[in-house]
Amino acid sequence: MTTGRTTPGRWTDPEWVDTALAWADSALDGVGERRTSWTAPHSRAWSAVLRIETTDDPFWLKANGDGTRHEAGLLATLAGLDVAATPRPVAADATLGLTLMPDGGPTVREAHGGATPHAVLEDLLVRYAALQRATTRHVETLLALGLDDVRPAHMPELFAGLVAEGARAEGEHALTAEDAARLRAVLPAYSEACAELEASGIAPTLQHDDLHDNNVLARGPVFIDWGDAVVGHPFGTMLVTLNTTAYHHGRGPDDPVLHRLVDAYTEAWTDVADRRTLRRLVELAIRVGPLTRAMGWRRALLGCDAPSWTEWGDGVHGWLLETLSPDLPLRPPLLVGSS
Repeated sequence: MTTGRTTPGRWTDPEWVDTALAWADSALDGVGERRTSWTAPHSRAWSAVLRIETTDDPFWLKANGDGTRHEAGLLATLAGLDVAATPRPVAADATLGLTLMPDGGPTVREAHGGATPHAVLEDLLVRYAALQRATTRHVETLLALGLDDVRPAHMPELFAGLVAEGARAEGEHALTAEDAARLRAVLPAYSEACAELEASGIAPTLQHDDLHDNNVLARGPVFIDWGDAVVGHPFGTMLVTLNTTAYHHGRGPDDPVLHRLVDAYTEAWTDVADRRTLRRLVELAIRVGPLTRAMGWRRALLGCDAPSWTEWGDGVHGWLLETLSPDLPLRPPLLVGSS
């Protein structure tokens, strides 16, 4: 349901609005509710959210852009599998890219006034790790929904392809020849890190890739906003989680608090590897993880208009260059380029 329009203009197109609301009305009718009014409080280049008031409680209608409309199918699948701590949509349509959900209350960050206590974060990560282990056996189902396959064995090829794409690009978001050469130089070391992750015995699974306390509803808790989700090594999730925790709590990239969060999270895999090995695997996953963030931005911007690419396009190759950063969370070992 694109009405031939790019985003974000699509979200205000009368034809699109009428179609989306009609779909929501039909879903509401199925649960005995009726729309009384609606507003559009959140609109971005890659998605929009409508708040729908009813005769009882409010509902939220999320619309995904062209690159992330698989989120609707993912949420429906997780609900069908009864995966704990995931949303239970009233209706979801991956073809339309629409999901209707009941109001779930404030996010964890909102509930704690912007600074979630570390103990709460640890508990969330324990629950999220259990979710990941529960979905390990459903990898093929998840891939069939359209999630990117970023299992470690595929990451070097994806990395090289994105570097080549950036080097060929034109305009302000293209990779410079120097940056492209720096990234190509570390590809052998990048491949070695991915090979170690592949051989670790930690099974690939669902990876949220944008997990932080503002993407978790406090009531439940319920992990939301799965548009960036991929299938890959579970520990890749720690890149964003630790980055955002460090930012909102004013912590450095190697602060002991971050290490405690990692230990809480990886407890779920202590039957597979010892603590020392798990910590190293997290560091490796963080070091190679900027690839999935770059891919996520590229996918999120599919179908967007030129101004949106101008505003947000640096997220693609900017994240790719983070592979070389000395300040990633936990300060994982730098990749050494070939001479």
